[in-house]
Amino acid sequence: MKDKVNRVKILAVASRGGHWIQLLRLRPAFAGIDIVYVTTDPEYKTMVEGAPFRAVTEATRKSKLRLIWLCFQMLWIIVRERPTSIVSTGAAPGYLAIRIGKLLGIRTLWIDSIANAEELSLSGKMAMKYADVVLTQWSHLQVPGRVDYQGSVI
Repeated sequence: MKDKVNRVKILAVASRGGHWIQLLRLRPAFAGIDIVYVTTDPEYKTMVEGAPFRAVTEATRKSKLRLIWLCFQMLWIIVRERPTSIVSTGAAPGYLAIRIGKLLGIRTLWIDSIANAEELSLSGKMAMKYADVVLTQWSHLQVPGRVDYQGSVI
């Protein structure tokens, strides 16, 4: 029983493409931890063989109905998986996971895309209001008390 109380389980969430690749670069940091991967491309399951994997709808701010469906999917996954932490490298599924996780008292970490060298991504700007920790890859994008720079982590 004690193992269930002290267990660590991470929900790792990212959109397809670069966000997903950046999330996969964090895999060594997750060694020995229960982790569930969530992304928008079902074919990416082969990239995390052996780990639980969930595919969700691709949605953007321009596709409101899909965003609503994505929100319900993320809520269902979070309630079902019961992670102790949520980590995201970006875009809509990650932002929604951060928001839902925060409402449920789950610790959250947002790592903004390395591609956003001039300013935080739109979803990063939104997530920084809710995530427990927000990291940027660029020192000049650090915002004291809101966005931290810890070096290039991915």
